[in-house]
Amino acid sequence: MRVDQLFRLDGRTAIVTGGAGLYGRLIARALAEAGASVVIASRDEARCEQAAAELREEGMAAIGLALDLEDERSIGELVAAVLRRYGRLDVLVNNAVSRTGLADLEQTDKRGWETAQAINGAGLMLMTQAAVAPMREQGGGSIVNIASIQGAVGPNFPVYGDTGMSSGVEYTYAKWGMVGFTKWVANYYGGCGIRANAISPGGYNPGLASDPDKAVFLENYKRLTPLGRMAEDDDIKGPVVFFASDASRYVTGQNVPVDGGWTSW
Repeated sequence: MRVDQLFRLDGRTAIVTGGAGLYGRLIARALAEAGASVVIASRDEARCEQAAAELREEGMAAIGLALDLEDERSIGELVAAVLRRYGRLDVLVNNAVSRTGLADLEQTDKRGWETAQAINGAGLMLMTQAAVAPMREQGGGSIVNIASIQGAVGPNFPVYGDTGMSSGVEYTYAKWGMVGFTKWVANYYGGCGIRANAISPGGYNPGLASDPDKAVFLENYKRLTPLGRMAEDDDIKGPVVFFASDASRYVTGQNVPVDGGWTSW
């Protein structure tokens, strides 16, 4: 197969959870540009459909559907709707994440912790569980989990300075767990032709540069990143298409940092 063919996703169907969010829109666009029919899913169905409509206006295939990762029935209904419409499910991108706040350990309470993990833990498990069933029946598929550099290294708290920004303990817990979960799924379902990999992005927030209150954080972050910058819009697209496509057909159980070198020190 030619290299350009290896990266194509024509005839394949992909679900992107949290697909109308900051990274979700970029991920959905990448998969659609590679030829996939993309289902953009989150609680805000109208927002998902708006994102899908933007892709359709450019000649790509996309729809927006509702998904509540705290509701097992909603997860089942989403997968069933995708199978009715497309007859298959080839790619699942677990991108949705709950951030209940930026609380440190002493500020975190049991309710907030459980609320976050209802999505980041149980929701991740249930969404993946629902996807692997049709993937097994059709002989394979690709699961791509969007983790974080905080699933590879601990938070560097001094980088935030006095901006008031921080990173919640529940987020680090969830992202480390996601990486381990990825490896379990890869090892268990590899014989079924199902691959599972994680991408761990570094900092990405296109609004930071225009926010003077966050200037210290932005400069600290760039100084501590070998490539000297935060992620830009296109930086997530290539890795996602690589893992979703046959270009990575012999790659599974891996966590790839996409962080400008942040975790290489």
